Amino acid sequence: MQEPHNQASNEEQMLPGTDDISQTGYSGDSAGGTERAGEEIPLSLEQQLKDAEIRAAEHHDAWLRARAETENVRKRAQTDIANAHKYAIDNFSTQLLAVMDSLDAALATENSTLENMQDGVELTRKQLLAVFEKFNIHTIDPQGEKFDPHQHEAMCAVESDLPANTVMQVMQKGYVLHDRVIRPAMVAVSKAKGT
Repeated sequence: MQEPHNQASNEEQMLPGTDDISQTGYSGDSAGGTERAGEEIPLSLEQQLKDAEIRAAEHHDAWLRARAETENVRKRAQTDIANAHKYAIDNFSTQLLAVMDSLDAALATENSTLENMQDGVELTRKQLLAVFEKFNIHTIDPQGEKFDPHQHEAMCAVESDLPANTVMQVMQKGYVLHDRVIRPAMVAVSKAKGT
């Protein structure tokens, strides 16, 4: 009568997961853990741990490589951005050198008449305007137009018969690069008489 009780207590003491071993016919008592026909022997815990450590090392190595590559890409991007800012006007500067050469040539000329000097300045101005045109720099010359605070800077208001806020005089032209104002035009605007 004692035996059934001992068998039940032995079954209760079995560790979780050991029923798989007992069902497949493997136990700690079997010699050398040999393989039965058509069945695979489960890997030992040590082998599973070694395999997991190898996979973890491979993943860690891949992660380190990806991290290093990301850092390299970030550094390259920062260098490219810094160079873009530093040399953004390189082409524009090269075009302006021709204008500077023309001015130097005009100043180096001896015995030039006022007419010759004026012609030289006109040609140099045309050369500068051609460079501006090439780089999409356009003049803001709002004479007679409605005052636009986005493109004009009012220096004073003058009583006039013109409609209020009409540009009466351009004191200094403004400039636009593409669609961005780089310098507003300085203007005098009209105001109604008696205000």
